[in-house]
Amino acid sequence: MAREDYDIIVSGGGVAGLTAAAGFGAMGLRVLCVDPAAPVTVAEDEGADLRTTALLQPAVALLDELGLWARFAPHATALQVMRIVDAGGPDPEVRVAHEFDAADISDQPFGWNLPNWLLRRELVAHLDMFPNVVFRPGVGTARVFTRDSGARVTLSDGTVAEARLLVAADGRNSPVREALGIGVTTLRYGQKALAFAVTHPRPHDNVSTEIHRAGGPFTLVPLPDRDGQPCSAIVWMERGPEVRRLMALPEAAFEAEMTERSAGLFGPLRLASRLTAWPIISQIAEKFHGQRTALMAEAAHVVPPIGAQGLNMSLRDLAALRELVREAPEEIGSPVMLERYHRRRYGDVRMRVTGIDMLNRASMAGSQPLRDLRAAGLRTLYGVAPVRRGLMRLGLGMGG
Repeated sequence: MAREDYDIIVSGGGVAGLTAAAGFGAMGLRVLCVDPAAPVTVAEDEGADLRTTALLQPAVALLDELGLWARFAPHATALQVMRIVDAGGPDPEVRVAHEFDAADISDQPFGWNLPNWLLRRELVAHLDMFPNVVFRPGVGTARVFTRDSGARVTLSDGTVAEARLLVAADGRNSPVREALGIGVTTLRYGQKALAFAVTHPRPHDNVSTEIHRAGGPFTLVPLPDRDGQPCSAIVWMERGPEVRRLMALPEAAFEAEMTERSAGLFGPLRLASRLTAWPIISQIAEKFHGQRTALMAEAAHVVPPIGAQGLNMSLRDLAALRELVREAPEEIGSPVMLERYHRRRYGDVRMRVTGIDMLNRASMAGSQPLRDLRAAGLRTLYGVAPVRRGLMRLGLGMGG
């Protein structure tokens, strides 16, 4: 059987996996990226990921270094202000609202918002530039065998590929992680997230708005205007039975309910896409490496969609791996390199997984006393300027 040799094999062709392939390819390494499903790169196609990603400042710096930001920027919407609203009173009305303005800590916006399907489209096009990168959509990882000298991967098409390093970017149910016997701690909330786009009469003014009541946050993130109307992406987190009820509503009834849930901040909301639903969990692997293998992105950690942390954490994983390769290219995939990777990333990831878990549980609060406690906490955090600035810098992944 023919064998193919690479420096790095990336298992997983989502946004994180494709970016990893581009990141290692830009370093001149021979890279193979595989995924059992072909990426859906058109919003209207079945299976398109209609969620959006807010790429924060450090992520954009990495993407710019890789030459990717020039592709993404024309489609991106700036996020200048993060607004947190508590509407947890007896009626769904705003009772506490605080804005975190990026101008308080930087001369740049917090980040820029883009649709996930579009990110995949541009990433696939970018990989075509690299003669040293092979992307095989529709081909998955069937078997993994590792030893001191390298990783051997048998692909679903029968091909055998070997590399000094195997990067698992193959999702929360990572086959590579399971093959290596690396355990995970998973927290289930009984929630799902509805993801879709809306238009509204009032402009968003580049403000991302997170509204807390019960069941989970209702978040509107700016998108480019559509058909002459302001447009936003929505992530609406609720408990599973409530999501099923909402998805079964006629369109007019659904629009009325989401307008009420938005506390009317943007006027009547109108659907501008179909609805998609995603299960919500928190998860962290017990370690971020195995023999000749690094876990990154959702193979290593999963968080609820709060505070724009998910993909930004994944890109910090990639930045750490690239830094380690630059420091000692002869040690790619070695135990020393992989232990350093785990040490550099695990503490930061655990802190963020724990923090977002706490925020999600607070946002789910249904009883009025707990809602009142949440509102009081928001007032206190915002009222102390050094704390407010520190939280903004922490959310961005900035030091200090």
